[in-house]
Amino acid sequence: MAEIHESGEDYLEAILCLKEENGIARAVDVARRLNVSKPSVSRAMGILQESGYVTLGNIGSLELTEKGLKKAKSIYSRHILLTDFLVKITGVSKEQAEENACKIEHDIDEDVRKGIEKWMKKNS
Repeated sequence: MAEIHESGEDYLEAILCLKEENGIARAVDVARRLNVSKPSVSRAMGILQESGYVTLGNIGSLELTEKGLKKAKSIYSRHILLTDFLVKITGVSKEQAEENACKIEHDIDEDVRKGIEKWMKKNS
């Protein structure tokens, strides 16, 4: 199975965050959060469903499968790690660090992530 694309990762992360914040994630909420159209969300959900990351709940909610939840948590943990790292080493605002973390989180190698994690534990 092909690796999930950056936009797919963004959708999974958005679903995870919305479920944690509101108890439910709906397509309209995902569209609003990612600033995309509802048809874009529908297309993405179709792809994520086919790939086994997402299912549709009986009330129109978006549900992460076990595979989707694992992937979403991995993406989100990279996001948090990179945000905290950027704040610590650059002194920029959390908002600016988050913006940049979003750009970096999809392309970072696992060994680099582990190195940042190790550095953060040592320097916290």
